[in-house]
Amino acid sequence: MRTDSSPGDLPAREHLPATDAGTPVLDVVIPVYNEEKDLQPCVLRLHEHLKRTFPYAFRITVADNASTDTTPRVAARLAARLPEVVSRRLEQKGRGRALRTVWSASDAPVLAYMDVDLSTDLNALLPLVAPLISGHSDLAIGSRLARSSRVVRGAKREFISRSYNLILRGSLQARFSDAQCGFKAIRRDVAQVLLPLVEDSGWFFDTEMLVLAERAGLRIHEVPVDWVDDPDSTVHIVRTATEDLKGVWRVGRALAGGSLSLDRLARPFGDDPRDRELTDVPRGLARQLVGFCVVGGLSTLFYLLLYSGFRSFSGSQVANALALLVSAVANTAANRRLTFGVRGRGGAVRHQAQGLVVFGIGLVLTSGSLAALNAATNDPAHSTELAVLIAANLAATVLRFLLFRAWVFPDRRDDPSAPAPSPVVASHRPGGHAAHPAAPHPMPVRPGPPAYRPLPQRPTAPATPSSPTQPTTSCDTAPFRAGDAADHGWGDSTMQMQAVRPHDHDPRNAR
Repeated sequence: MRTDSSPGDLPAREHLPATDAGTPVLDVVIPVYNEEKDLQPCVLRLHEHLKRTFPYAFRITVADNASTDTTPRVAARLAARLPEVVSRRLEQKGRGRALRTVWSASDAPVLAYMDVDLSTDLNALLPLVAPLISGHSDLAIGSRLARSSRVVRGAKREFISRSYNLILRGSLQARFSDAQCGFKAIRRDVAQVLLPLVEDSGWFFDTEMLVLAERAGLRIHEVPVDWVDDPDSTVHIVRTATEDLKGVWRVGRALAGGSLSLDRLARPFGDDPRDRELTDVPRGLARQLVGFCVVGGLSTLFYLLLYSGFRSFSGSQVANALALLVSAVANTAANRRLTFGVRGRGGAVRHQAQGLVVFGIGLVLTSGSLAALNAATNDPAHSTELAVLIAANLAATVLRFLLFRAWVFPDRRDDPSAPAPSPVVASHRPGGHAAHPAAPHPMPVRPGPPAYRPLPQRPTAPATPSSPTQPTTSCDTAPFRAGDAADHGWGDSTMQMQAVRPHDHDPRNAR
């Protein structure tokens, strides 16, 4: 699982601003491997559909995954024939590798992909990308398992698809309904930050991207689709299922271990209506209270079980000390990860040391309660001991939460001496140039909402490739080495980096 740093936090979600007329709004990628038979009908059908129904400029990119047949020549002919079609050649196989490479090099603000068999009805394409253009959502997927979807496929594939999605729900707590439908889209600014965290380069690429996006709190829009199974599909079901299960295990282990810094994908403060500040209420207090109560309840049960076990061969004071020590270590670790959201191993030893200090305070309270009970009666009943310990632990729990929040896991954002984070915002600027993130420009103060031009439209007079006066457009089919764009970064002349402070807000998005 990749843990390297990403380019920066996500910008505030907004309607895509206008770009240069020559820049497409949508880039549809079709990854192919030895598809010489189906490639041309697919591209022609998709091109005709977009010309007829899509109101903005678009591009169709054929991503050839090291095909060994005549697929590269077919793609080159299509690129020469249709100005909106380009061809890219990769020397390594892998659908995820193809999408990562092409998406990283694309200048379109909305990136999509679909399978070459076009099993999904193309009427769902505009509803798929519309929420991304408007700024409502970060990703969009087609779902064959939605109630209003209409699907035609065999019982075997139906069983495998539903079983796989049940596994995702049970193991990774995924809430999206269909991870495998080859019909997805993503905003380019989201892809810049999300894709460096995705490790898989094959069929599990989609699932890993969606799981990480959902865990990071990004908005995923689902579109019910009409889908007809391709009986001639070359996908090896058993091998693909095996690789998917390995990917589920790898991602689940990384998420459980906290090795992914998904907080890097957070939107700027104020982009979500739930981010409104409440006076006199510390940030995250309600969530932390719920998490602490759940962890505290489980820790109390664990403590009582340990005490009962230790009490069978030792005195009450020794049993209490041992049970409280073991449960305190477990409690600190659980609160660190689940209640206060501290990920990774940094500071874990210091947190445990501070937790032991808090444990010492709890030990004084509970031991003092036992001492008072033994002073009051010579031979207290075991049930009475447990009742006294429960009352003492409740008092220690309240004190433990206050110490955890104020001392062990303080909110550094409230500390005026702590350095303020400097997230960056990527915005498309016509004819702009990339600004280095290390030298951000201050956020301009505008008197009113900016006037955006319409998104680039297609020419009203559609091109006719067969016309003798229509010039043919050659396409650069230079080989793409897989991972080139990832190695060289996400440079783009249309990206302008601007600093955003936590209290900056968009005047067009008045609360």
